Amino acid sequence: MKSFYILKLTFYLVSFLAFLLNIVERIFVFLFNKPIFIHTYLVKKRLPRHKKEFLETSVKFYQNLTDKQKPYFEHRLVKFLRNYSFISRDGFNITPEVKILIASSYIKLTFGMRKYLTSTFNKIIIYPTSYYSLVTKQYHKGEFNPGLKLIIFSWEDFLLGEVILNDNLNLGIHEFTHALTFHGKQSKDVSARIFYRTYLEIIKFMKNPDNSERVIKSGYFRDYANTNALEFVSVIMEHFFETPEDLKQKFPRLYFKVETMLNYKTVI
Repeated sequence: MKSFYILKLTFYLVSFLAFLLNIVERIFVFLFNKPIFIHTYLVKKRLPRHKKEFLETSVKFYQNLTDKQKPYFEHRLVKFLRNYSFISRDGFNITPEVKILIASSYIKLTFGMRKYLTSTFNKIIIYPTSYYSLVTKQYHKGEFNPGLKLIIFSWEDFLLGEVILNDNLNLGIHEFTHALTFHGKQSKDVSARIFYRTYLEIIKFMKNPDNSERVIKSGYFRDYANTNALEFVSVIMEHFFETPEDLKQKFPRLYFKVETMLNYKTVI
């Protein structure tokens, strides 16, 4: 009987502490617009040695992290690889290296978020080159399909985004940003709410005629950014990761809003 009361007391105490932490974090988010904590793992997952060596030599974002941050990135990478299915099309050979590069693209985009995995997609389909869509009757390089929970990539175009790091064309960042926008709209997680709230602030910024005219006349963002709000924000993300100095100089307000969305400061 005594152990029952101790267990009951422990339950109430844990519930109270969780309630208290939730209130404290709400205040913290209100004041600083970011979560109190990001990386808390009881046991960090690790890659096999040969995959770790590939990560260390092939992913620049990982190379720029501190020794403290690198195990966090590796842990999240392993979790991503275990949570999402990779599916080949047109005979494309999905190697471990292919998976690591695609997963790294997503992990660097969500590295400043507490809840980084999303249910807005569960499968990643990879074509060797651009593919023909029976829906749009056009060739595509990539897409996010929330209805079917799919991310689709042309490997040729995805890889170009990872190899050429200063042309502001990054297919992985672009499509994963679409998925995170949908996630932000649906999730109650604090990082998701901050992401989507700041996304709406960018849309409001662009609805101002003076701002939109300045952005369009600058010719800084490629024409595709003007397709709609979703595409505009995804294109900004590409600039943020590939040429942050230019984005900060030309459109500082947009740059700092992306910093807030991702809770991540680029290395400039």
